[in-house]
Amino acid sequence: MTRTDRQRWLLPSDLAEHGGSGARPRRTARDWVVDTSLFLLAAFVGLIAADTSAEYTSDTVTLLDQLAGAAACGALWLRRRWPVGLAVALALLNVVAPVAAGALLASLFSVAVRRPFREVAWIGALAVATSAVQAFVRPDPTTNVAVSLALGSVLILLVTAWGMLVRSRRRLVEALRERARRAEAEAELRAAQAQRLAREAIAREMHDVLAHRLTLLSVHAGALEFRPDAPPEQIARAAGVIRDSAHEALQDLREIIGVLRAPGENGDGDRPQPTLATLDALIAESREAGADVVLDTTVDDPAAVPASTGRTVYRIAQEGLTNARKHAPGTTVTVTVRGRPGEGLTVDVRNPAPAGPVPHVPGSGQGLIGLTERATLAGGRLDHGADPDGGFALHAWLPWPA
Repeated sequence: MTRTDRQRWLLPSDLAEHGGSGARPRRTARDWVVDTSLFLLAAFVGLIAADTSAEYTSDTVTLLDQLAGAAACGALWLRRRWPVGLAVALALLNVVAPVAAGALLASLFSVAVRRPFREVAWIGALAVATSAVQAFVRPDPTTNVAVSLALGSVLILLVTAWGMLVRSRRRLVEALRERARRAEAEAELRAAQAQRLAREAIAREMHDVLAHRLTLLSVHAGALEFRPDAPPEQIARAAGVIRDSAHEALQDLREIIGVLRAPGENGDGDRPQPTLATLDALIAESREAGADVVLDTTVDDPAAVPASTGRTVYRIAQEGLTNARKHAPGTTVTVTVRGRPGEGLTVDVRNPAPAGPVPHVPGSGQGLIGLTERATLAGGRLDHGADPDGGFALHAWLPWPA
């Protein structure tokens, strides 16, 4: 929690600075004002006591009292460094030098502000005891002994209680500041975690989209490579699919990069996200690329499916078609969608075993991991594996609230 210099000078040094090296904090402007005020107050009380005792003591004793009072008041400038030792010394000096009473009260206040109750209690008891002894060693002829005892005890207790109150308030302020720092750190951590989750979601989305586009490119580029004598119409159609797929892949990359550069901002030109209503377009695109795809759906109104659920169904079908194109080219892929509100949606993507050997495709399996995570986050589940006849199947269930 940062403060300007204008704010910092109003705070005591214990709250204004937090040095990690253990060094003693430097006095702030407020500390200098408080220390000077306590010094002047102690000197004023000492002068009154010295003037009173001078009427019934010798000149030598009066001189010694004045020297002791000056030393006691000057020692107050050390109360921040050695509060306990100074309070004990002034309590003992107060027995024979009443002029040190003001300095003793100021030192007791410092002890109460900076030390725990156990130390404050025994030092306060010592101060009360020495004040009582002073009433008999250096009695004031103008005041009754009982009055002197009561007055000294009350002043010591009031000053000590005041210091303890100040200490409690400072500890409360420090606790609130620490809580605020922890809250800010936790907020930053949550923001970083949310950003990481968003980037992971974008990475999964990128894999689902680009894998589909790039497999189209690979299939048609392979066809052009192995069939250079194909009719010009087929070559033109394959080139057109390659061009369109490359264009779509570039568009998807631009959108993803735009999201990464400006998280949370969507431009007016962003394309709509795929849903279950766009599943027909995905199947048609795959058929144009030469795949044999059969779509079997009982959902009469795809627009009624929640957008997030429909998008997940679209991605599952897209990944299934991509896997079939990579690992079982030339086979018939069946996409089945069943469900209704209140029962959920089931998605099945199946393909038989390929007719011959298929070369290994690097990076296989990553899309299935992302799909499993996507289905789990949507509140559903996804299973995948090989069929007994050698084919491959994807089965997912997603919630569809009534």
